[in-house]
Amino acid sequence: MDTISTPTTQRRRRGLGAWLALAFSLLTVVLTLLLVQVVERSSTEQVKDSIGHGLGELARQTADKLDRGMFERYREVSLMAGRRDLRDPGTPPAERRRILADMRETYGYYDWIGLTALDGRVIVEARGLLEGVDVSQRPWFRNALEDVHVGDVHEAVKLARLLPNENGEPRRFVDVAFPFQDLNGKTAGVLGVHLSWQWARDVERSIIAPVQERGRVQALIVSRQGVVLLGPPGLQGKKISTESLRLAQQKRTGYRVEQWDDGVSYLVGYGATVGRRMYPGLGWTVLVRQDIDDAYAPVRRLREQALWSGAALAVVFSLAGLLVARRITRPLGALAESAERLRRGEAVQLVPNAKDYYEVQALSGTLNHLVSDLVRQRAELRDLNATLEQRVEERTRELERALASVQASEQRINAIVDAAQDAYIAVDQRGMILDWNRAAERMFGWRRQEAVGWPLSELVLPERYRASLNGALHAFRQTGQLAMLEQRLEREVIDRHGREFTIEMTATLAGQGEDAFFSVFLHDISGRKRVEQMKNEFVATVSHELRTPLTSIQASLSMLADGMAGDLPPDAARLIAIASQSSERLVRMVNDLLDIQKIEAGQMHFQHTPQPLLPVFERALAAMEGQARQAAVILRRDWDAGAAGLAASIDPDRMEQVLTNLLSNAIKFTPAGKSVTLGLARTADTLRLSVLDEGPGIAPAFQARVFQRFAQADGADSRTRGGTGLGLAISKAIIEEHGGSIGFTTAPGRGTRFVIELPVAATA
Repeated sequence: MDTISTPTTQRRRRGLGAWLALAFSLLTVVLTLLLVQVVERSSTEQVKDSIGHGLGELARQTADKLDRGMFERYREVSLMAGRRDLRDPGTPPAERRRILADMRETYGYYDWIGLTALDGRVIVEARGLLEGVDVSQRPWFRNALEDVHVGDVHEAVKLARLLPNENGEPRRFVDVAFPFQDLNGKTAGVLGVHLSWQWARDVERSIIAPVQERGRVQALIVSRQGVVLLGPPGLQGKKISTESLRLAQQKRTGYRVEQWDDGVSYLVGYGATVGRRMYPGLGWTVLVRQDIDDAYAPVRRLREQALWSGAALAVVFSLAGLLVARRITRPLGALAESAERLRRGEAVQLVPNAKDYYEVQALSGTLNHLVSDLVRQRAELRDLNATLEQRVEERTRELERALASVQASEQRINAIVDAAQDAYIAVDQRGMILDWNRAAERMFGWRRQEAVGWPLSELVLPERYRASLNGALHAFRQTGQLAMLEQRLEREVIDRHGREFTIEMTATLAGQGEDAFFSVFLHDISGRKRVEQMKNEFVATVSHELRTPLTSIQASLSMLADGMAGDLPPDAARLIAIASQSSERLVRMVNDLLDIQKIEAGQMHFQHTPQPLLPVFERALAAMEGQARQAAVILRRDWDAGAAGLAASIDPDRMEQVLTNLLSNAIKFTPAGKSVTLGLARTADTLRLSVLDEGPGIAPAFQARVFQRFAQADGADSRTRGGTGLGLAISKAIIEEHGGSIGFTTAPGRGTRFVIELPVAATA
C-alpha cells in the first residue's frame, strides 16, 4: 500500500481531514456561542426582572409598614380619647398629665400629646409643654372637630423653640387627633398627638438597611401632592413628577427604569400606602431607587461568566471535532487509493477493513457492484450499437404515421367547424382572435384573414362593453376564474358596418396552462328577439284594451248584485253573482298580464317609504276575508305585541299585492276547515314575512318551476283552482326590487310555507 500511495492521494486525504476538522470546529463554536447567548440572555432577563421586583417589593413593604404604624397610632389615640379618667372633668390635672406621660413612654415617637378645651386652649400635656396656649388655629385641632383625625407631615410651629432639632433638621410631625366627650356625652375638647417624623425614617432604615450591601439603594416617601417628605437631601421637600410616581399613585406596585432630573438613570421600585381598616391613609407613595449601574452589576458578572464558559466549551468541542475528523477520513483515504487503481484499469476488488464503520463497507460493496455492472453494460452497448440504425428507422416510420393521423384529425375538426351553422371564434387569454369560421364571416362581415390576430372586443363588441370584457379577461389571467364559462348567455354585438344585433353565446375553455384558449359558439337570435317584442307589445295592447270594458262590466254587475235594479229573482241573483266573480277573475288575470309586461319592460314604478308593516298586513288580511270565508278556511295571525314597531322601506300597494297573492294561493290549496297563517317576525338582520298553509304541499317535480311565469301545479286540462300562474313570478320580482328575497319550504301532506326576507328600516 505504501508504494502505491501517491503524494496527490496523500494531499487529498489531508485536505478532507482538514475540511472536516474545520467544519466541526466552526459548527461547535457557532452552536456553543448561540447556546451561551440564549442561556445568557434568558438568565440576564430573569436576573434583571428579579432585581426590579425586589425593589418593587421593598417599596411595597415600606408602604405597608407605614400603614401598619399609622394604623396603630390612629387606633391607640382613638382608644385614649375614650378613656373615662381623661374625659372626667373631676380628674386632677396631675393625674391626667401622668396618664398622657405613660402613653408617651409606651411609644417614644410621640413628641407631644395633650388635651385641649373646645376653645383650643391646652388643658394638660404629658410634659407640660404649651399648657394654657391657644391652638385653636392649628389644622389638627379644627380637623379633629370636623371628623378628620390625621394630618400630613408638617414642621413644628409652636414647639419649634421648645424641642431640639434632629440631626440638624427642623422637627416635623404627623398629627393624630380625636375629639373626646365628657361623662354626659357632649364634646368637651380634643386629644391631640404630634408623631415625630423620625418614625418614618426609622421605618425606611429598617427595610432598606439589609439590602444596602448590594448597592446604593435610596428610599423616598412622597406626599399626595408629589412633595418628597423623606428622601435624599437634594430631593427632600421638593416636588417631583415621574412615571413611577404616577403609577404608584394609581395604587400599583412594580418597577421601571427611568431617568431623573439629575441626569442619572435609576431602577425604581414603587408602591403606595392604601390605609388600613379604620385608618384612611394619607395618600403617601414610596419609591425605592438604585443607580442602574449598581442595580445591574450582577447581570454584568453573569454575562462575563457565560462568555468565558462558552469560549472554553468551544475549544473543547473543536479538539473533539478534530479527532472525529481524523477517524472519519482514515478509511476513506484507503478506499480512494483502491478506486485510483481501478481507474488505471487494474482488475481489483475493493476489500475494506473489518474495523471500518458501516458506511465505508457499504460503499466498497456498492463500488464492486458498479464495476461489475459497468463491464456488463459495455457488452450490452456493443450489441445495441449493432441494432441501433434499425430501431431508429422503425421509430421514424412510427412518428410519420402518428403525424399523419394528427393532421387528418385536425383537418376533420376544421371541416366540422367550417361547416357549422353557428359562428365559431377561438380567442386566446389576452382576447386576441385565433380562429374564425365561415359562419362567423357571414355573421359579422369580416373575412378570416382580416379577423385573426385582432382583439375580439374591438372587432365585435359595442364600445360600451369593451372595458367589461377586457377586465374579465384580466381577472381570468390572475385567478383562473371566468363567470361566463359553460353558460348560455345573451349579448349585444356589432357587425362590420356597425349594426347592433343580439346573439346567444356559449364559451368553454380548451387546453391547459398558458396554451389554453376560449372556444366560443355564437347564434344570431335577433329575429327571435323581435318576435318576443312583438308578442309582449301584443299582450300589453290586448290586456289594456280588455281592462276598460271588463271594468265597466264588473261595475255594472256589482251594482245589480247590490240591488240597484231592485230585488232580483233568486236564479237571476245567483247568475249575477257568478258573472261578477268571473269578471273579477278576468280583471285580476288582465292586471297580472299587464304587471308582468311592465316588469319585463322595466316600466313598473315603486315608491319606497319607511313605514310599519303591520297596517299593510291588516289590509291584506281584510281583503282576503271574503275568499277565506267562501272556502271555509281560517285566517290566523302570528306576531307578538312588538310587531307594531317593525318597519321597512316599501311601496305599500305593491307589498299588499304580494301578500294577497300569497294568501290567495294558500287559501286555494288549503282544505275546508284548515287554516292559513300570516306571520311577521324580526331576525338578527332582517324582517321575516311568512304565509303558512295546511294544504297538500308542492309536488317535487313542480318545485323548480314555482316562480316561473305561467307555471301552475295542476295541468291545464285538469286545473281546478284557476289563475294565470303569474302571481308568484310577479311577487318575486316585487320583493327583489325591494332588496329582499322570497323562498319556500314544503313537505308532502304537511303544507307549504312561503318566506320573505326584507331589510329593516327605522320608523319615523
